[in-house]
Amino acid sequence: MQKAEAALGVKGFITFEGIEGSGKSTQIKLLSDFLKSKGRDVLTTAEPGGTDIGLKIRRLLLEPENHMDPLTELLLYNAARAEHVRKLIYPSLLQGSVVICDRFADSTMAYQGYGRGMDMSVITTLNDVVIPELKPFITFLLDMDVEAGLRRNIGAGKEDRFELETIEFHQRVRHGYLVMAKEEPGRIKLIEASGSVEDVHRKIIEALISVQNRTWGLNTP
Repeated sequence: MQKAEAALGVKGFITFEGIEGSGKSTQIKLLSDFLKSKGRDVLTTAEPGGTDIGLKIRRLLLEPENHMDPLTELLLYNAARAEHVRKLIYPSLLQGSVVICDRFADSTMAYQGYGRGMDMSVITTLNDVVIPELKPFITFLLDMDVEAGLRRNIGAGKEDRFELETIEFHQRVRHGYLVMAKEEPGRIKLIEASGSVEDVHRKIIEALISVQNRTWGLNTP
């Protein structure tokens, strides 16, 4: 992907990150509706997934009975992302759509890097190959207590391979996210996610307006 094309696309690329049960799906829907009400064309998608091949890989990665080596897991995530970026994200951005993605490369750093203990340099090298020149202009990191997040998902009947991991694993993932937020405060906006749905949505809109109002002409809901 040419640098000029990638630079054009990045301006409309938004990602959501967070531990299990942090409410990403709900907040993505609310943000999508808000942007559509302002006249923006919006595509919402998720990782792993977004394409036929990506969805097949998603099943492999998330089904509880599929036990795999951490390196296998890392490579599968990157294979799904390669398809996702080239078949859906880049084309949509270049057509002028805002793309909102539930998880992206930061998830790999948090889960496979901090959570699994994989070599960060290997993860970074794979990212450079799979997503050259593409980075979200803003990432919303929804943060909350790990055990509270897992209880939310159990209450909603959600249980995949990662939700069955130990509390210690999820604590490492959360720690990784918080480290990344400190390292990139301009891009990663830390949002306290334990409050009401409406309160979290308001914080997200305020953060988006603070970085993009001049370009997109946004106002609060």
